[in-house]
Amino acid sequence: MAPISPRKSIDSLASGTSTQSLSQLSLSQLDSPRAAPLRYPLRRGSTASSVVSIGGILDTSQHHGSIAESGQNAISTLLQPPIVRTGLTPHTAVSATGYKAPSSRDIPPVTLTNIPHVDAKVFQPYLSQVGSLYDVFQQSKDGFPEDVPTPSGTKAGRLDESDTLKPWSPERRSSVMSLNSRPTSPQDFRGRRPSGARSRGPAVTPLSTIPPVYFEEDFHLENPRTFDIISEKSEVVKPPRASNKDDTQANGGAPELVSSGRKALATNAILQEKLSWYMDTVEIHLISSISTASKSFFTALGSLRELHAEAADSVKRIQVLRKDLQKIDKEMALGGLKVVNLRRRRENVRMLAAAVAQLRDVVESVSRCEDLVEQGEIEQASDELEQAEKMMAGEKMSTQTSGENGHDTLERTIDLRGLKALEGASEDLAILWQRIGMGYETRFLNDLLGDLRQHVGNVASSATLQRWGASFQRQRGGQRVISTASPAYMNIDNALRSSLNTQLMGLARAHFTTAAATSFKMAVLREMKALIRKHLPSSSDDDNESMVSVSTHNDRQLTQQEKSSVLARNLRALDSEDAYTMLVGIYTGISECLRRLSTQVKILLDLASGLGSSPTAGILSPTLSPRPQEESPDRGPSASAMAQDEILQVLDMSSLLGQAVDIAQSQITKVLKVRSEQTSLLSKEDFLKYFSLNRLFADECEAISGRGGAALKTIVGNQIREFITRFSETQRQNIVKVMDSDRWDARDFTDADVAVLTRILDASTKDIELWTEGSKIWALEGGKEEKAPTESNGDANGVSKDKIRNAVVDEQKYILPDSAVAIMRCIEEFEFLMANIPTMIQDIAAQLLEVLKLFNSRSSQLILGAGATRSAGLKNITTKHLALSSQALSFVIALVPYVREFFRRHGQANQIMGDFDKIKRLCQEHQSGIHEKLVDIMTSRSSVHVTAMKKIDWDNDASTGVHPYMETLAKETGTLHRVLSKHLPDMSVNMIMIPVFNNYRDQWVRAFEEAKVGTEEGKSRMHADITHLQTKLAKIEGASSLGDKLLEIVNAKQVAKATSKSDIPEKTEPPSEKLDSSNEGSESPKS
Repeated sequence: MAPISPRKSIDSLASGTSTQSLSQLSLSQLDSPRAAPLRYPLRRGSTASSVVSIGGILDTSQHHGSIAESGQNAISTLLQPPIVRTGLTPHTAVSATGYKAPSSRDIPPVTLTNIPHVDAKVFQPYLSQVGSLYDVFQQSKDGFPEDVPTPSGTKAGRLDESDTLKPWSPERRSSVMSLNSRPTSPQDFRGRRPSGARSRGPAVTPLSTIPPVYFEEDFHLENPRTFDIISEKSEVVKPPRASNKDDTQANGGAPELVSSGRKALATNAILQEKLSWYMDTVEIHLISSISTASKSFFTALGSLRELHAEAADSVKRIQVLRKDLQKIDKEMALGGLKVVNLRRRRENVRMLAAAVAQLRDVVESVSRCEDLVEQGEIEQASDELEQAEKMMAGEKMSTQTSGENGHDTLERTIDLRGLKALEGASEDLAILWQRIGMGYETRFLNDLLGDLRQHVGNVASSATLQRWGASFQRQRGGQRVISTASPAYMNIDNALRSSLNTQLMGLARAHFTTAAATSFKMAVLREMKALIRKHLPSSSDDDNESMVSVSTHNDRQLTQQEKSSVLARNLRALDSEDAYTMLVGIYTGISECLRRLSTQVKILLDLASGLGSSPTAGILSPTLSPRPQEESPDRGPSASAMAQDEILQVLDMSSLLGQAVDIAQSQITKVLKVRSEQTSLLSKEDFLKYFSLNRLFADECEAISGRGGAALKTIVGNQIREFITRFSETQRQNIVKVMDSDRWDARDFTDADVAVLTRILDASTKDIELWTEGSKIWALEGGKEEKAPTESNGDANGVSKDKIRNAVVDEQKYILPDSAVAIMRCIEEFEFLMANIPTMIQDIAAQLLEVLKLFNSRSSQLILGAGATRSAGLKNITTKHLALSSQALSFVIALVPYVREFFRRHGQANQIMGDFDKIKRLCQEHQSGIHEKLVDIMTSRSSVHVTAMKKIDWDNDASTGVHPYMETLAKETGTLHRVLSKHLPDMSVNMIMIPVFNNYRDQWVRAFEEAKVGTEEGKSRMHADITHLQTKLAKIEGASSLGDKLLEIVNAKQVAKATSKSDIPEKTEPPSEKLDSSNEGSESPKS
């Protein structure tokens, strides 16, 4: 139905439309808001603030009743008898003596009944029937222009839709509530009309004058609150006033009612008039709406009847046509239908025969396929089986391309897979495909594994080692060797590629790609173990080629544990060269196998990516494996795509190579663990070859698979630590052995020693090529570099003095004993290990520090502690021994900064740098101790001579010449200076001699001051001794001041004048420069 237009304002109601007659009103005004309770029966429980009137409960059924007259026919006349408008009580009132006026409590409470809710869908059938008629009516009504006169003689102007009665809707509620502010009386409405409307007829009272409470959706008069609002809070029964004895009414003595301020409903004439006026207004609008809509409604009704008549005529014509068609069907169509049925039956019989023949062909094809599989012709078998499957599915490939109707054979074949006779055929075909796939898998594995074995056998170990060396040098930043030829593992011939393509196509057709790829993966892992097992010694004792010959165990089979035990024993029995050759064969074989495997995987992935393309692309397909132009969707491109995905998933290169590397390294780790003890006992050169081989192999595995090989690196690292520990222990033993046998004589510093020292000094700034040559196992073994002709230990002790050469460090010369040369060679050994095993810098540095500490402590024990007298058979420790020991310490102190710089250059080791500084300080403290020991020796010798001098009676001494004490003191001091100057630098000599002369000065100054001399002869004798000392020590720095001081003391002595001249010797014989061992070191220094 047409939507209801919103209510217009009151001003529009006062326009010219207000003068229209009742017959000109719209039919839509017939609908009254009083019909709302029927459409919306639900009511609210409490609406105390709402305003409701009687007009809200008017129903559409009331339109058919008679129109009530206003005035005397008002509702008030029906509810109450006539009342006296003077305000007096009615004459029928009962006297106060026999009547009690009712009160509001006597009125029984109104019980609200629950009105059932009627859904709007109930009225849907009626609305659907009337809706079309109403639309026609609305269109006809809207068709009249405003200036066309209506049958009533006025223009068809529209009234304000707010003044018409319309069906109630929820949308109208808001608009109705907004009318509270509008005028509620005809006087207010008329007062707002424009002046142009005053000359017209009397205006119709608009519906807006009726309070909107009557249009409320939940208006119910029986609700006490609603009734109270409508009655304007009037009392139903006015309570009587309390009677007094002297108070009587003038109209009959009735008691006077109590005035409560509220009007009684029965006497509220104004309220009754309002209600009656509201009813009259609504009825006038209803009459106007009915009169306006009657003509248009009946016009539409007539049109509807005409339509019904036309429809009935059309139905009659259709019935006639149907009868004619039935007659034609009986006479003509049935005969033709019989012919068509017969033709269809013949076609069905032909199709049945073709299906039987098709079934026969399927059975024969499957049988031929089985024979081909038995004969090994898997290519033809796969083609035949594929044709059989297509034939079963109704998609047979045939050379007969057309039939009598131009349809090809593909359309005439049918799908036989649903037949009961072929229920088990799918399983049989699956078994055949599996057998075909297994045949392709066997060829696939034979091609790949055969290529792996052939490649490993053809590539020499030396070529693999050279490839490793080139890669290692590139990583170390060395000179890159430019090679024009590609590695052997990358060369794949076309025959192998073509064969692999054929096998992959067959596997894809058989849907056996995943199984074949998995089998290849497992076969590769087994091949890794076989390569290792191939180079291992025999695991049986009765093998003639076994490394260890033991008695046989008759004919019984060895258990796995016994085989493992025999294999371990044979591995331990291998010498270093055989073990190295075995590891080279294993490592190079695994490397070439892995490299070839990576190339094969790349080729397989490349071929798999081209399975869906044309067979002519890339390589030529064999003639025994044709590619039909029309492929089944089951085993066509979809099968190729599936094969690609399967190969990509199973043959994941990183995963496959990683697993192969893990298997190989796990087996190799077991072998290396068995030979751990033998490995730690290897020589330095053999262990370096062993370490370099394992390092290159680990780098190769990491480059291939991306996995570092933690297990292999761990076992090799542990073996390196064991070797370093054993090597350090050997070096310490050698140092102790050399030092214990050293007689602490100066030895010749040979050319070999100079080369060693030069390498140690140069290693602080650059890498020594001679050291790194030992780790280049890939270099061709031409002529081995010869070592120094002799490594002198104690043989240099017999070299003549004029042929002794010194070591030079920073332009400082050092006269060294065998112990110093031994520690120098030991330092080179450790630096040699460091240069080739940089990962073990911490361990090697720690061991070298221990060796240096051992050298310092052992030299202190042998020299300062006089241990050399027992170990080397020395009679006593002389000044020469002390000087050579100090030289050895100075030499070590000079080498420590170079060694520390070497370690710093090869790794960040701050703690190690500090440890080297500690070693240097220890050596310096030891050297200072030696110097102090020399000073103490000379001080003690001087004290002995002072004691001898104090026993001399200078005045009565009968000896002539210099006294023995002074000759001995001068000889010992000169010998000390001569030995020190020969073995120590001038600075060190001065550091020793100056304290010696200082002690001399203190002792002899005190002694000569305390000496008593009374004669000139005695004074002359003192003067002669001092002059002798001064003469002998004149060339020694610091000695002249000592003689001058002593002469000054002697000259200052007061003596009596002598009568005879003192005997002064003209010439004193110089003492012998050759000192006895007792004179050179009569006192052995104490530790």
